[in-house]
Amino acid sequence: MVRKTVTLLPSTQRALEKVGANIKRARLRRNIRAELLAERAGISADTLSSIEKGVCTVSIGAYAAVLFSLGMEKDLELLGEDEEEKRRYRELNLKMRERATKRPKEKKS
Repeated sequence: MVRKTVTLLPSTQRALEKVGANIKRARLRRNIRAELLAERAGISADTLSSIEKGVCTVSIGAYAAVLFSLGMEKDLELLGEDEEEKRRYRELNLKMRERATKRPKEKKS
């Protein structure tokens, strides 16, 4: 099977590595072995290691399973929430027109 390679911008790669590091710290704070967490999440220990390193080819489902196993599934829901707030703010600031603007009448010579 041929593996796909994903090219990310450096800032995106750093963000993914930060997420992986946060997951690892959460696992260590809970004093859970990597093998046990991988078993609870239904993934291999190698996949968990890749998640904690921030490897970009790991599926979002694997990330979700790990977060759920750590009791952090609410964090997954926060991913797009800021954008939702921005959308609501933009909608509040929009002026709702009751009718189209009038066109200027042409002058007759």
